[in-house]
Amino acid sequence: MTIKKYEGSAGGWGALLSTTKHLVKSENVSRNIRNLLKTNQDKGFDCPGCAWGESKEQTRFKFCENGAKAVNWEATSRRVTPAFFAQHPVSWLTQQSDYFLESQGRLSHPVKYNSATDCYEAVSWQQAYTLIAEHLNALEHPNQAEFYTSGRASNEAAFLYQLFVRKFGTNNFPDCSNMCHEASGVGLKQAIGIGKGTVTLEDFEHADAIFVFGQNPGTNHPRMLDTLRQASRRGAAVVTFNTLKERGLERFTNPQSVTEMLTDGSTQISQCYFTPKLGGDMAVVRGMVKALYVLDKAELDAGLPSIFDHAFIAEHTQGLDEYLTAVKATPWDEITEQAGLLQSEIEQAATIYRQSKRVIITWAMGITQHKHSVKTIQEIANLQLLFGQLGQPGAGLCPVRGHSNVQGDRTMGIDEKPTAAFISSLSSAFDFQAPTAPGHNTVAAIKAMLAGESKVFIGLGGNFAAATPDTALTQQALSNCNLTVNIATKLNRTHLVYGKDALILPCLGRTDVDMQASGPQSITVEDSFSMVHASAGVVEGDTGEMRSEPAIIAGIAAATLGKQPIDWDWVIEDYARIRDLIEKSIPGFSDFNRKIAQPGGFYLGNSVAERVWRTVSKKAQFMRHDLPVHLLPANLRELSQDPVLVLQTMRSHDQYNTTIYGFDDRYRGISGERKVLFINENDISALGMENNQLVDIESLWPDGIERKVFGFKLVAYDIPEGNIAAYFPETNPLVSIDGKGDLSDTPISKAIPVVLSKTILKKNHIELVNV
Repeated sequence: MTIKKYEGSAGGWGALLSTTKHLVKSENVSRNIRNLLKTNQDKGFDCPGCAWGESKEQTRFKFCENGAKAVNWEATSRRVTPAFFAQHPVSWLTQQSDYFLESQGRLSHPVKYNSATDCYEAVSWQQAYTLIAEHLNALEHPNQAEFYTSGRASNEAAFLYQLFVRKFGTNNFPDCSNMCHEASGVGLKQAIGIGKGTVTLEDFEHADAIFVFGQNPGTNHPRMLDTLRQASRRGAAVVTFNTLKERGLERFTNPQSVTEMLTDGSTQISQCYFTPKLGGDMAVVRGMVKALYVLDKAELDAGLPSIFDHAFIAEHTQGLDEYLTAVKATPWDEITEQAGLLQSEIEQAATIYRQSKRVIITWAMGITQHKHSVKTIQEIANLQLLFGQLGQPGAGLCPVRGHSNVQGDRTMGIDEKPTAAFISSLSSAFDFQAPTAPGHNTVAAIKAMLAGESKVFIGLGGNFAAATPDTALTQQALSNCNLTVNIATKLNRTHLVYGKDALILPCLGRTDVDMQASGPQSITVEDSFSMVHASAGVVEGDTGEMRSEPAIIAGIAAATLGKQPIDWDWVIEDYARIRDLIEKSIPGFSDFNRKIAQPGGFYLGNSVAERVWRTVSKKAQFMRHDLPVHLLPANLRELSQDPVLVLQTMRSHDQYNTTIYGFDDRYRGISGERKVLFINENDISALGMENNQLVDIESLWPDGIERKVFGFKLVAYDIPEGNIAAYFPETNPLVSIDGKGDLSDTPISKAIPVVLSKTILKKNHIELVNV
């Protein structure tokens, strides 16, 4: 392992060199170069990475460094065949790293676990479908099955999946949204009536200021950096609040800018960069509103117009007086203590906001994975409502999603709490009564499997055992099942945690040509800006016995339900037939097949952009909340006599969700290692430790369960005192399943109370959980 401060900008030559390295690693260089040129292009495929939208600008290169990693990782020539499984027992595979598992290549054949040999062995597709149907139909009740969904599933796959599951009789839809942006959906629905962002990509071209909260686009959605670069270069103020200093939010070199590349130049991204405490963002926004209220009063006292948009407030909102009462009652010392910023810094941000007519506020999981995340998001919405910035071009709210179709999956009905309108429409369109009772989200599903109440787990993509909290308990939950089924492109940790019966079903990826009876098929996805567009694979490689996700779902459904409520085999022959069913039952998709034929797809529309509020009151709602009494509750602080720090889990730069592309984190200066712990150098001294020392990390939760990981190297970093950061999934064992957000049940993976101890090296030292 080497640690060396990264001096360059984000992007630039480093991004090009990394892209080249991963091209070579794919062992498919010439073909993958052609694949990259088809990424995010009309008549090409949608990047299997993030959900950032596509500009209308026609360029030859529409992929970023991490998108290139995703394409190369998926479009490899390596294959995991039945022969591979025969040579590698599950007990041996369990000891290998996550990187090793996925780097073996694409899964090629359906396989079933044989406990006698400890190996996965080939089965036919029909045998797999029959086994699943037998288990499902033997359940005492449909709610004894859990149907997980990854956000990379297409609209067509997600729609068929939810139709099958609801006809089967349950709303048990744990999905990746439950672990990331659930708080955004809950908070925004209550405040403004829609759980999505309110802006389009074009709005960024007109914003006077962009406020960025709790996100690291340089690693997690790098194409956003070019959007911020363009905004900064035309004079828009970019103001960042992020606990860690991230290079991508400081300066960026666009690899497609000849001038910047040849001159080693870059663009400053953030005009102001503030580093609040973990969980302190609500206090930051409360402080901004308090400062703005003082400015407004001064303007009014001077006989000048109010800085707030009272005409908008009067026509479109309610609850202002109650909210401002809470703001005035919140003392500055409480705000600054929780925010971890000076009052002058918060006032500086407020001044920039006040001087900007059109403001976009964006956020990601640095906001959503806290106990008070819903309140924080509603505080952000309150700020925008004061200035009437919802439904205004160049302004609005922008939760930045992760997976490339996580928003589309929710639109298609992957939701454990479907609306009455959705259930009514689905029931009417397909002539059956869909279940109305709420189903299980991710945390509830884990608990149900742990208790033996749920007996079948089916995962449509993803890596459930690694992505979820409380790793040891989650693995135990899966092991309790009578059947575990994983539909996947590559081998991952979840496949090694099996029920009494276990299947791995290999599916086509986003890059693969999907050939069905009527010819090659397109699927569709929805980005973070409610744009729906087609995606068609271009790789004609050896796909073995892989099947598409829609075909696999249809096969399971046909074996379980017969031809109810649709002829599953018939719709798979041509995905246009699936889109006709979507058009029939989901609002906004009229003329679906024609619309996706146009370049760029089509816009689903947004009620808030039209100033239509789908709340109970039919008005946008100012939500009144008090700040948390303490960011770290007293009952947790009292669990240890040692200094308690607050840990956030995060990705490295060579990572997308639980997929590990390599062991480098270029922008943070880490090479060759993942077991590192970023910490303020003053905290290192206060603990009596040294930089680069190995430590064990133990989390605190009042349930008597020991949660501990071992041997992490301390790395001094620009992060507030008392806050530390490390990569997931290595630190997911520290996240208690009961540590979850109010109203959202999202695991609080950015607010884990922990204590550190020096690692005692012992012979045959074994980690608590090998992830």
